[in-house]
Amino acid sequence: MAKTLLHISKMIDHSLLHPALSDDDLKAGCILAKKYDVAAVCIKPYAVKLAKEILSGTSVAVCTVVGFPHGSSTTEMKVEETRRACEEGATEIDFVVNIGKVLSRDWDYVSREIKMINDTAIEKGAIVKVIFENGYLTDELKIKLCHICNQHRVAFVKTSTGYCFVRQPDGTYVYKGAVEEDVILMRRECIPEIQVKAAGGIRTLDDLLRFKALGATRIGTSATETIIEEAKRRGYR
Repeated sequence: MAKTLLHISKMIDHSLLHPALSDDDLKAGCILAKKYDVAAVCIKPYAVKLAKEILSGTSVAVCTVVGFPHGSSTTEMKVEETRRACEEGATEIDFVVNIGKVLSRDWDYVSREIKMINDTAIEKGAIVKVIFENGYLTDELKIKLCHICNQHRVAFVKTSTGYCFVRQPDGTYVYKGAVEEDVILMRRECIPEIQVKAAGGIRTLDDLLRFKALGATRIGTSATETIIEEAKRRGYR
């Protein structure tokens, strides 16, 4: 396949989720996403209307997050967040599962929540990406989540929020983002119709290409400019 810049840019969800981003930062991020013609801007919920306005007339989708980053909101709150975000212009919803319920193996709760949010998004013309936050989970739990997502035919499964810090026995915290083994597992366990998004610590073109080779079709990153400019230097046109 020819190396085209569009193949790279349309894998990227440009992330605008850091808590310290100002309104000016969010505007600049949307303009950058428009410049590079990425797949989507993943923006904080209160800025969905802003993103929709800036990206109007482009092929860049407006994505936002629900239950982010810890997944601890009630299902009903997540459903309302989803509905409101879609009504304000989001066409993609990245939502975090209830991690505590996954660890508790309360699969009825987890399955019901995924179904309700997915159904709400579809009703509003949007798609859902289910964030597992794999840094907290065993492979057994990841596999079970994949199978639940298969049952409900979600659009994407996603590795991480990009904000996962796992407490160690000595009290320190270690960052956990996208890892190759998780993308392999998710691609293997999900039906072909479900795509895989890798997010968390993806900063270079080589990172993107590595995860692409493992089956990821979407990448969450704030390093969009770095990645695409490197692709240009390597001959992508």
